Amino acid sequence: MRFSPVFGVVAASGFLSVSNAEEPVILLSEDSAFHIEMLGGMGYAIGGGADISPILAAAKDVVPGDFQRFGDVFSKLAEETKAQALDPDNAYDPVNVRDTWFSTANYFRRADMFLHGNWSNPALKTFWDEQLYAFDQGIAALPVPGERIQIPADNFTVEAIWYSASPDNSTKRPTMIIGNGFDAAQEDIYHTLVAHTLARGWNALTYEGPGQPTVRRGQNLGFIHQWERVVTPAVDYLLENKISEIDTERLALFGNSLGGYLAARAAAFEPRIKAVMLNGGIFDAHEGYASQLPPDLAELYNSGQKEAFDEAALSILEDKNVSSQLRWGIEYGLWAFNVKSVYEFLQGTKPFTVEDIIDRIKVPVWVADFEFEGIFTGQPQKVKDALGDLGTLHIFNGSAGYHCQPGAYMEMNRAIFAWLHKTLG
Repeated sequence: MRFSPVFGVVAASGFLSVSNAEEPVILLSEDSAFHIEMLGGMGYAIGGGADISPILAAAKDVVPGDFQRFGDVFSKLAEETKAQALDPDNAYDPVNVRDTWFSTANYFRRADMFLHGNWSNPALKTFWDEQLYAFDQGIAALPVPGERIQIPADNFTVEAIWYSASPDNSTKRPTMIIGNGFDAAQEDIYHTLVAHTLARGWNALTYEGPGQPTVRRGQNLGFIHQWERVVTPAVDYLLENKISEIDTERLALFGNSLGGYLAARAAAFEPRIKAVMLNGGIFDAHEGYASQLPPDLAELYNSGQKEAFDEAALSILEDKNVSSQLRWGIEYGLWAFNVKSVYEFLQGTKPFTVEDIIDRIKVPVWVADFEFEGIFTGQPQKVKDALGDLGTLHIFNGSAGYHCQPGAYMEMNRAIFAWLHKTLG
């Protein structure tokens, strides 16, 4: 998840209720949801997935609260960048090829971000097909091409991408299994983590399970909480197919945002993982989501009045004074959990807690917290406390203090790999 708030706070203006001076960085939009989305997308530049000025130009053109406009601005940028990628003069150099295609894919993903309120919107398929195609051109031009794989699970298929750190497939290297969370794609995390993992001599496997972007689209499956059903088949695949390249004593699992719950859950049931990183410690996702409801909605929800709650929650989507975080949180949550009821979406998050399984984790765990966390405030500390001596808490402050460090990915990588070096050698 690129945003901390799923429901957010309804400000009087519908947008930011704080000044630039109160934020850790210059704002790219007075709409806080748009600001974070563009800041994160711009941060992909360090992994070859963006250029700075085009994002800043897009920031000038977006209109706070206008989801369609946001999509139009970024789809235009994506098409312009795609035209550059298709220019024969661009193809002389694999670095040109991959960076241009990677940027194209990034911009199409940004265009898709706020369009999930209408499940039949053809752009949801068009933009995603475009980003998949563009990203595949990018990974094909890597020094060691990335490999898309489909991993059979019990009643679904895990969508994954394998990245080798070296063409020498007889050298066993440390390997990281990397998963995103609520909304971001596995393609996103190439730029924020995988490129930097490869540069340090680690292999990487990214993956998506039910509820995550490509599996949700291709298999029509909403989120499940038993994430061991996703990660264990991925570990099986690696040990059966990539064993000559993997140092099994340095097999790490990384979970980003809601992935902080998902990875912890998987690690509780997967003993072959040797270290876990939770980029956002989540103790109880439902507690975080439900706590963001405005008081009147919270009263309806807690009283179990499903129909009245759904009617009130869905009516919010038509209120132009509602924050983009709240509107996006409802729309995307319904889509990702594959339900039409906001009540059912929230109820569906109840099993997303580590309370009853965290004592099953027997390996070192790095837990990230953020100065400007928002929805899961206090939960990373709670996860660390429950882990006892196995847990290490790292707090990101200042310009790196937004949820999952948008725009501060180099600092994120420095912290992650310093801990891995200390923990696994």
